Amino acid sequence: MSTVILLPIGVDDAALDRCLAALDAGTAPGTAIWLADDGQAGPRAQAVIEHWLAQTPLQAEYTRRARAIGEVAHLDEMLAACTGTDVVVLAPDAIPAPGWLQQLEACLARDASIGSSTPWCNAGETAAWPRLGEINPLPDDLDLAPLAQACAVMPPLHPELPSAVTHAVLLRGNARRKTGGLDVHSYASWNAALIDLSLRMAGLGWRNALCETAFVARVAEGVTGEGDMEALATRWPAWPPRLAGFLMADPLQQARHDLQQHHRQAIMPRAQGDLFAPPVIAAPESPV
Repeated sequence: MSTVILLPIGVDDAALDRCLAALDAGTAPGTAIWLADDGQAGPRAQAVIEHWLAQTPLQAEYTRRARAIGEVAHLDEMLAACTGTDVVVLAPDAIPAPGWLQQLEACLARDASIGSSTPWCNAGETAAWPRLGEINPLPDDLDLAPLAQACAVMPPLHPELPSAVTHAVLLRGNARRKTGGLDVHSYASWNAALIDLSLRMAGLGWRNALCETAFVARVAEGVTGEGDMEALATRWPAWPPRLAGFLMADPLQQARHDLQQHHRQAIMPRAQGDLFAPPVIAAPESPV
């Protein structure tokens, strides 16, 4: 069965509109996507969704709960409905670059030990680009085609991350089935619950890998709920120091540098085109 995109709907209708437009532009037609609304979307967001559903080339479904059950329980229901299937959990403010899903799927196919695959992101903490651990600006004019081109020529080494990062994460169906669902009782945010799930995958031997051949932009980093970081640190005491050590040692420095170089080469033809454009010559004035 093909990968299913899971998109929990948020309250920012403008961000949702950008996300859906990028999905249409950068995802293969016919890809299955489930927009699930835990009673959060307002009238404007619902109008955005209704308009998008009428014209998207993707195989889309939209559900809305009459009464909210909480974001962790809601995402857990979505995951449970896709048992055994590879799924991508995509943040509602994410802006995927062209070819993002094919690259994430190829990452999983290359290495059976990978349980989760996370792409680069301008606001991706351990997967952040161009500067590690920072909220980098969105690409100019949100033109992600050069970045997608640059990522596509990166060597697919897929180094391990301390955990999955939740701007976009592809979860292997078999690993998810053996690991179980989200912990709906310990975390207030699905961001923290997904990190916990990825750490449980790692405990069973799967790797949380960076897919350096894909990029998904985001307006801001994922936000954890009150007490979530403390709960993660209590359950996984080795994770905070590992995360800190990763950020200080910066094992992805060379990969980020290489991507920067590829990106410069990708945008160079466009820049040179502007440089060598013929001059604009004003029309001569009409004689009086």
